[in-house]
Amino acid sequence: MLISSATKLDDLLHAYPFLREHLTALSPKFAKLNNPILRRTIGKLATVGQAAAMADLTAEELLKSVAAKITEVTGDCVDLPAAGGTPPDRTVRDKEARLEILKDIIRDLHAGEDIERLRRRFADLVKDLGPTEIPEMEQRLIEEGMPESEVKRLCDVHVQVFQESLAGRSAPETIPGHPLHTLAAENRALEGILEALRKTGTELKFSEGGFTPGLRDRMLRALDRLAEIEKHYLKKENQLFPLLEEKGVSGPSKVMWAIHDDVRADLKELRSHVEAGRARESAALALQAATVIGDMITKEEKILFPMTVETLADRDWARVKHGEEAVGFAWIVPGSEWKPSVDDATSISRPAARYGTAAEALLALDTGRMSPEMINLVLRHLPLDLSVIDADDTVLYYSESPERIFPRSPGVIGRKVQNCHPPASVHVVERILAGFKDGSRDVAEFWIRSKERLVHIRYIAVRDAARAYRGCLELSQDVTGLQGLQGEKRLLDWD
Repeated sequence: MLISSATKLDDLLHAYPFLREHLTALSPKFAKLNNPILRRTIGKLATVGQAAAMADLTAEELLKSVAAKITEVTGDCVDLPAAGGTPPDRTVRDKEARLEILKDIIRDLHAGEDIERLRRRFADLVKDLGPTEIPEMEQRLIEEGMPESEVKRLCDVHVQVFQESLAGRSAPETIPGHPLHTLAAENRALEGILEALRKTGTELKFSEGGFTPGLRDRMLRALDRLAEIEKHYLKKENQLFPLLEEKGVSGPSKVMWAIHDDVRADLKELRSHVEAGRARESAALALQAATVIGDMITKEEKILFPMTVETLADRDWARVKHGEEAVGFAWIVPGSEWKPSVDDATSISRPAARYGTAAEALLALDTGRMSPEMINLVLRHLPLDLSVIDADDTVLYYSESPERIFPRSPGVIGRKVQNCHPPASVHVVERILAGFKDGSRDVAEFWIRSKERLVHIRYIAVRDAARAYRGCLELSQDVTGLQGLQGEKRLLDWD
């Protein structure tokens, strides 16, 4: 029989089951064939040539070893292809098999295997990456038990392994005003700021006298401009990541968000070093932060953005666009050419629509949906007293929390608010409501001592999108414990 690089490994193992043990002895990489999942993916689809690449062997080495073992055990004569000729393409095409190979490469990377050998294996077996393959690979590894912190720790090295394939991938082209165009434009502005930070950090690193007033001012200006990065990251965290998670793609949010938090911590620490005049620490951290932020730009434009184009529909992008203004824009004024279609726009802004489920109806709110039961529970658990009055001064609602400050009873519902206050204070209530109704005021606040507690009371005008007066909120909160807060508390103290 003839065995070549193109022979399917699964066919070979079915014909000669003893080869599984032989292959495992030949290379520890083949021990993975004992895993039923890998046998159903890589084992079933891989050729002998691809299997050789996975085990860091040449196809000729593997073919000779297999042929010798078959002859030794069965006495069969095995024909091998003539030496020379054009080597066969060993690229794996099946999606699941490719993901298993990528996971295998990253597991070996995390185990400390040489990065150049892993690059060669990737080049032999995968070559080009689809937009979703790296995120899917990382997500699978997390789901299979690899800690998110470990995936994040070597995220940059992952990119190095796949560098050549990613280098050939261009960022998606979009119309000005599209959320991705806006994010990419922010990245171009960010690159200029990072260049200034690198230059300042390098000067400081080699400056014998440490900080000069001019050098310190330049670094602080760069940090002031870098503070805008919060808006860029928030748009990813609050706009893109939730929609990707709805589509079942959670890898990017888990890994990228953790890196965002590292950047936030680095910039905060860097500012404290600069303000304290610690030159050596400032220089090192400035260069480190510039590298991490620059690498994130690469991850966004080579991995995240292409994946979102493949994953999200026009209606999803309309939702992203709808929330941009609430977050804001970093360093740029966005374009205005791209606009969601009318159908997409109305689907996200239609007020008070009801969405039915098998269990209960959900009320559509500006920023989400809740059932009436959940709304009632949320209001009941607010750590303050809340009363709602309509535009005609009628009491519509009060919250019934366990720690009410001022007593209320169902009898106040439907009553004029003026009748719920002592006669001596009605004139104050009337003045507040008059200021709310004529538009001259939006808030009135007081604080009083009640049974040795400090109570903060606020009246807030409720207005619609056209600024028309629709009613009033009365909020009362016990702030006694808040008075003594100092410093920060970042750790949980339940123990």
